[in-house]
Parts: sequence; structure tokens; C-alpha cells
Amino acid sequence: MKSVTLLAAALLAGLATLVCAQAPAANSANSPNTASAPAQPKPMKTWLIRIIPPRPTFDTDAKPDEQALMDMHFSYWKALNNKGVCVFGGPVLDPKGVYGIIVVRAATEDDARALGSADPAVKSGLIKIEVAEMRVAFVPVHQP
Repeated sequence: MKSVTLLAAALLAGLATLVCAQAPAANSANSPNTASAPAQPKPMKTWLIRIIPPRPTFDTDAKPDEQALMDMHFSYWKALNNKGVCVFGGPVLDPKGVYGIIVVRAATEDDARALGSADPAVKSGLIKIEVAEMRVAFVPVHQP
């Protein structure tokens, strides 16, 4: 129950950040001291990282060395979740083959791709990733 509460809190915090980050920026061309104004940080966006396993049966037949890499994969994303970078993630139990999803906050696709590429299981070549921008429309407002 505590993990569901933490997940809901993380999702709500992520949505609040997303809504604030997507507010229109002031027109800097009309600002008097544009040259001396500090650079504004890029607004954060939400990105879906799809984790593609090496085979459809990977969730049931991972070899010990593959499982060790997946344990490092889990630890990597859990640490980013604790920092608020990874909003949530986990396996999708598709009957055609399990795959994973991770939702992260990053300013650009390159930044999101860099997060995914730094995953130890991706670096090793065991799993692959796909990255796409995701606009969060709904977050949990209550728990079942």
C-alpha cells in the first residue's frame, strides 16, 4: 500500500511539474535586457521509454547472467525514481511477449535517450530501447 501511495505522489508531482513546465514562456524579444538575462532552463517534458527484451520469452527464461544485468537495470531505474527523474515504470504483461516501460522527465529527447542508454542492460546490449514523447493526461486521484 505504501508503494502505491508513493507512486501516486510521484505521478502527481510529475504532472504538476509538467503543467508548470508547459506554460508559455514570455517573449524574450520584447524584454529590455535580453543580452544580459540569464539563459532559461528548458522546460521538462515527459518521455516514454519502451524496454525491448532480447526475446518474447525473456521474462520466463532469462539466464543467470541476464538476470544479473536485469537486477542492475532495476537498481538503476529505482535510483532515478528516488530522484524524481523516473516517474514510474515496470513490465507490461502482454501475452505476445512481456516488455517494459519507463516514464521519465527530461528536457529533450536526447536527454531521455541518454537516460535509457545509461541503463546497464542497454549498455551491455541485452535490451534495446525506443523513446517517444508522452503527454500525461491523467494521474491517479485515488487508490483502489
